[in-house]
Amino acid sequence: MVRHLLLGIALVMLANTAGAQNYPSRPIRFVIPYPPGGGTDTVARLLNPAAIEQLGAQIVIDNRGGANAIIGTDIGAKASPDGYTMLFCLQASMVVNPILYKKIPYNPQRDFTPVIHLDTVALMIAVNPSVPAATVSELIKLAKDKPGQFNFSSSGHGSAAHLAVELMNSMAKIKMVHVPFKGGGPAVTAVVAGQVHLSMGTMISELPHVKAGRLKAIAVSTRNRVASLPDLPTIGETLPGYEAGVWHGIVVPKGTPAAIIQRLNQAFNNVLKLPDIQTKLRNNGVEPAGGTPKEFAALIKADEVKHVNLLREVGLVGSL
Repeated sequence: MVRHLLLGIALVMLANTAGAQNYPSRPIRFVIPYPPGGGTDTVARLLNPAAIEQLGAQIVIDNRGGANAIIGTDIGAKASPDGYTMLFCLQASMVVNPILYKKIPYNPQRDFTPVIHLDTVALMIAVNPSVPAATVSELIKLAKDKPGQFNFSSSGHGSAAHLAVELMNSMAKIKMVHVPFKGGGPAVTAVVAGQVHLSMGTMISELPHVKAGRLKAIAVSTRNRVASLPDLPTIGETLPGYEAGVWHGIVVPKGTPAAIIQRLNQAFNNVLKLPDIQTKLRNNGVEPAGGTPKEFAALIKADEVKHVNLLREVGLVGSL
């Protein structure tokens, strides 16, 4: 019986090795847990053509927005661990949701294996042009003068944008009211339409509207000014010590063969080193990252500690 068991294990390992050697032999599904049009979706679509060239197979983007990335992330968690489903992830899905929600249908540690840290993204405060504020100081005064009447949009409860404004609320001692949406695209559209006063979204989703005059840029969330917008101040220049942002990465279902994970890691590292990709990302406040699966796993773990403290401070642990 033991002999048969060992033989079965050996056959499975042989099949996995053969599958990894032939990988990829059919299209790969790239699950994006947000609707089209937001920063997360835009970054994924920017990287996708070069990734197709690197892997030599079609990569089909599958937008599954809703429930602050829980719907799409759960789809990724329950996919077959064969390398033909990748999940585009960020803090909200991998770090914040397990802290914010009392119960979610997936467990990041149990259900996923990290592949690569793709980038770090600057957030930007952008307001509807009708808002009578052009600086962070003016925005804070406006919020203080209208307590509970000034609102902001985000891509969902516990999203990087939501927490970035809550941090600003805490440091400036103001209360801007949160209006969550299903993704960054709808959140920015609501500000353009005048339904919400401001958005703290990714530069890549807000900048086209700023350039077209549909939104007014106030400041960026990062420690230093963004190279492509040197005249735009940081929030920290008004609120010393303020810093916020978002990262993107790729994970696959737990059990995906190590050889396939390494293949995907190598392909996306190569994509991130391409000069035209780096230029396109940096022009939109996105800093390319890269590295090993182990380094990405360490980032996720460290970020979990950071967000437990922040969510506890603003009273959001287990609030949903």
